[in-house]
Parts: sequence; structure tokens; C-alpha cells
Amino acid sequence: MRLHHVQVAIPAGGEPVARRFWVEGVGMAEVQKPEPLRGRGGLWVRHPGGAEVHVGVEDPFVPARKAHPALLLDTVGTLDEVAERLAALGFEVDHRERETFPGHLRCHVRDGHGNRVELLAPA
Repeated sequence: MRLHHVQVAIPAGGEPVARRFWVEGVGMAEVQKPEPLRGRGGLWVRHPGGAEVHVGVEDPFVPARKAHPALLLDTVGTLDEVAERLAALGFEVDHRERETFPGHLRCHVRDGHGNRVELLAPA
């Protein structure tokens, strides 16, 4: 079994902020949603390494403050580059738990809607 994708929620009209986070910040590419799903809003993003996130509109919207996707990056250098890029774009990056996951270094970041996302890399 493999994980196909994770979904995070955004409020109606939140696509521009989601694109800024997932595409500009994290470095994923937006992919076209299937025709029957396009009218629902949101967006899908995918990394060439296979990670896929579906960003869906939820009404009423409540950000995921604890539950989160965790994206495994190849190197600590890449982890730090992505974290720096997200911080430069104005997203809240938290390094307080950097060394609390054995064998990995990590950080947590809030997307523009308050959803928690974990970024980690092998130590």
C-alpha cells in the first residue's frame, strides 16, 4: 500500500494563497484537476518525487492545527532552503522541534490559512 495523496482544506476563494504556499514556497507544481471536480474549487499540486496534495474548499472552514501532512525532503540543505523560502514569503516557520524526531531534522510551517505542515529530512 502507498499513500496516493493528502488533502488540506482552505476557505472559499483561498486558492491564490494556497498557490503561493504550495507552488512558490514548497516548490510543487499545480496539476489540472479532473473535469468533474473543477467546479468545486481548490487545486491539486504534485512534486516530481511523487508527493501529491489536494487543496479543497471547505465551508465552514477550520484550519488543521494539529493534524498535518509531513513532506520528506531529500536533504537537510533542501529542508532549510524550502523553510527559508517559505519564511521569505511571509509564512510562519517553527524550528522549535527541529531535533525531536529521531533520525530526522524538521520544522513545522503554517500555510496561509493556518493549516500545519511538517517538513523533514534525514539527519
